[in-house]
Amino acid sequence: MTATVERMTAEELLQLPDDAFRYELVRGELRKMVPAGNDHGRIAMSVGMYLAHYVKTNNLGATYAAETGFILALDPDTVRAPDVAFVRQERLDEVGKIAGFWPGAPDLVVEVISPSDQYSEVESKVADWLEAGTRMVVVVDPRRRKVAVHCSPSDIRVLGMGEVLEGGEVVPGWKLPLEELFA
Repeated sequence: MTATVERMTAEELLQLPDDAFRYELVRGELRKMVPAGNDHGRIAMSVGMYLAHYVKTNNLGATYAAETGFILALDPDTVRAPDVAFVRQERLDEVGKIAGFWPGAPDLVVEVISPSDQYSEVESKVADWLEAGTRMVVVVDPRRRKVAVHCSPSDIRVLGMGEVLEGGEVVPGWKLPLEELFA
């Protein structure tokens, strides 16, 4: 006897009723996300606030909050929802106004590790983002007070207290001292 797993599409995910949970779709499999805890939400909002202000002030594109889904793959569909995301203005202009999930990977993704997250799942998300074309994935670890910046599977910088997170070529000129992030 063979068990079959019913796969969901990005369109079906978009049509789910609001039940106060966040979902992601990974290779057609629906995954329920636990609501963010205090530290997670505070740190994600802090990164998002600093990034959004800089992006808006410099007309660089758009910054997105945690509930925003990005379609990373089709058939089977993968829709991920990072804690914070950024898409360059040129790409916004190319795609135009859309109502559903963003069709593709953002240029920058920020993932904040929660106490309930398993590091293997975070690594899987980083791999999905990079494979789909995200140019920079920032993983914030509040417990260790460290930030890992992934620009490719082999280009990873780990930052600690006293260092500064920088946007590099993805968000030129953007800087966030880790002291401010973890204050």
